[in-house]
Amino acid sequence: MSAMPNPYDHAHAHEHSESDSKPLLDHPESQHPSTEAVNPVYEPDYRFSYTDENFNYYPSGPSQSQAKLDDPFTTKPQDYSQQTHYENLDYAEPFAVPAAKSSSMMMKRPNMFQRYFGMYPLAQRIEDKKRGIGVQRHPIACYVLSAAMLGVLIFELVTNQKAQGSPFSFKPAVNPMLGPSSSALINVGARFPPCMKNVTGLSVTTPIPCLNNTANPATELCTLEDVCGFGGFHGETPNQWFRFITPIFLHAGLIHFLLNMLAQLTASAQVEREMGTISFLILYAAAGIFGNVLGGNFSLVGVPSVGASGAIFGTVAVAWVDLFAHWRYQYQPGKKLAFMIIELIIGVAIGFIPYVDNFAHLGGLAMGLLVGMALYPIISPSNRHRIIVIALRVIAVPLAIVMFVVLIRNFYKADPYAACSWCRYLSCIPTDANNHCKGTGFTTGSSI
Repeated sequence: MSAMPNPYDHAHAHEHSESDSKPLLDHPESQHPSTEAVNPVYEPDYRFSYTDENFNYYPSGPSQSQAKLDDPFTTKPQDYSQQTHYENLDYAEPFAVPAAKSSSMMMKRPNMFQRYFGMYPLAQRIEDKKRGIGVQRHPIACYVLSAAMLGVLIFELVTNQKAQGSPFSFKPAVNPMLGPSSSALINVGARFPPCMKNVTGLSVTTPIPCLNNTANPATELCTLEDVCGFGGFHGETPNQWFRFITPIFLHAGLIHFLLNMLAQLTASAQVEREMGTISFLILYAAAGIFGNVLGGNFSLVGVPSVGASGAIFGTVAVAWVDLFAHWRYQYQPGKKLAFMIIELIIGVAIGFIPYVDNFAHLGGLAMGLLVGMALYPIISPSNRHRIIVIALRVIAVPLAIVMFVVLIRNFYKADPYAACSWCRYLSCIPTDANNHCKGTGFTTGSSI
């Protein structure tokens, strides 16, 4: 009988382990004689799966059979069927993006100057338009103007409080806008042509209800110069030309102010964001002043008018320019157009309320279209579109200047009623307070 090997003989165990393991490591071809005999060029995958020199797992890339098993992110058996084959270095930078996307991601945000003049890629400009991103982020001018108008409204109410004992006019007539009397509005700067030029039927000697009058008919009467204020006329002829400007900052009352601020801090604010503060102020001033010029020509000269509505309508006109210039980039442009038409109708209807002038609305809208066409940043995707835009800009600027010159000259030199006798009804509903829209519309029997 042969002797049983001693399990505690470590030398014998070490010798046996070496003899068993060496062929596996040193001579792998001995494990597959039949395969190499059939195919002499056959080289099994595992011969390249491990080397002692550089630990390179895949010097020639993994085989197709190993592709699905080498994904370290696979945690479930069913995920193996969904794995894709990884080529060399595909997994080196898992967050890499294509070159085109990478360049767009690294693109710097254009500054206000570049945004206004369109000095950045067209695709980015179109994307900004769709997202509502304009020249600047904050509507600074709208905030400042709104704060100033609030301060002026408080001044109006304080003036009426001192004159009549109440900030709101209830006698001799009720101001439906919850504001001061007409005499108080004239005194703080409302557009009132008799304070600006000689008006037939309302001369300098015509008695006007004083600020403190609460009787109907009026018992407290003052001269026109006293009611117009601002130091008088400095001569015999009324010459307060600044009343084309001051009405922009005045409001007929609290309700009028809230309605205008609602529009100014929403629609007008967005226009300022899109075209920049400087261009917005030019637009706002031009539309507001021209609205008062048009109203001074065709509205009843004996009825005071106040409000920022003309300037706000100018910003609304820019929204129309934007809609038609960028129709293809607008979200549901048809619905937007329908909403803007309804908005315009409501604005015109408000123009028939006492102290609010529809001509200021219409004039502001017309001037807003011209100034907006000249200054609003418009995206031109083609040369044809660019040529059309440039042509319209060239036409808009001189046309706006001509309209100003003609109507200001007409206000001081001619009789507007002779040119259009029915135009007054576009801003006047016949009542006893305005003499049924006849003559000057002025009466001493009421403050409205």
